Amino acid sequence: MKKPILLITVFLLFISCGNETPKATVLKGNAFGTTYTIQYFSKNVFYAEKGIDSVIHRVNRSVSTYMPNSDISKINKGDSTLVVDAIFKEVYRISEIVYNKSKGFFDPTIGVLRNAYGFGDVKPLKQIDSSTLDSLLQYVGFKKVMITAEGTVKKKYPQIYFDFNAVAKGYGIDLMGTYLESEGISNYIIELGGEILAKGTNLKEGKYWIAGIEAVDSKLEDRSYTATVVLKDKGMASSGNYRKFRVDDITGKKYVHIINPHTGRAEQSDVTSATVIASTCALADAYATAFMAMGFENTKQLLSELPQIEAYLTHTKGNNETQVFVTSGFKDLLVE
Repeated sequence: MKKPILLITVFLLFISCGNETPKATVLKGNAFGTTYTIQYFSKNVFYAEKGIDSVIHRVNRSVSTYMPNSDISKINKGDSTLVVDAIFKEVYRISEIVYNKSKGFFDPTIGVLRNAYGFGDVKPLKQIDSSTLDSLLQYVGFKKVMITAEGTVKKKYPQIYFDFNAVAKGYGIDLMGTYLESEGISNYIIELGGEILAKGTNLKEGKYWIAGIEAVDSKLEDRSYTATVVLKDKGMASSGNYRKFRVDDITGKKYVHIINPHTGRAEQSDVTSATVIASTCALADAYATAFMAMGFENTKQLLSELPQIEAYLTHTKGNNETQVFVTSGFKDLLVE
């Protein structure tokens, strides 16, 4: 999760009229260090922006490493008495599921490695060699932590550093959806930092919601898409190293933001991007990150064991030629 921005700017756009016709409302604002757009249909007028702002605040307060007084920051600093809230417990539970399914390639205890490479909230180490990695890897491993019956977090080593960055944003989107549904909204789409949760239909168009899959060479200021897909009550998230990387000022070495928890190395696997569709945005978010670290063959095998997870992958062969792999379920959702 990137640096939080708690104050949000809201833009309301009302389309159509009549008491019986649901109105389309569009909210735009900032959250989790990026921007969001929410469109929903409702017959009733309510202060949705206040509810969305409350969700953002609760998620940041629980699992944002960029807030020094958040629960996760206190735990990372060594507080072993703090009783975690429901958000922390659920993000932890989802992480544990994906950790086990991915055989440890998804691991939220890689915080010490992310910080070492300069992708966290502290300055990067000046030198990272095999000896440094061996030292850091002893503080990595989801089996080295647990939530006790009392609700506190127990760590094998105090240096273990939690980083739920690869699942918390998706979970925050899911909570936004839960809030809208609590207000009687059943037709909506939420897009936040490229991740999407879609429920019901686009009543204005009379069809299911459509989302785009961003191209690997897409420019931030002029985004392009390789394909579009229909989302039927699903979450979708993408991960890629084409934009998120750091080049060391001294050595010139390129470090990508996806780190292999087994080796500790921040190096590109043969999967260059992963777009995942799942029942929730949190699961899509976590699996997209896992697939980037696992590499193509491992990912392909895992997908065969996960019938409820669909994926669109770009990967490289030995000649560095980019190829595309699409699961059959994902292929059925592509717009011709």
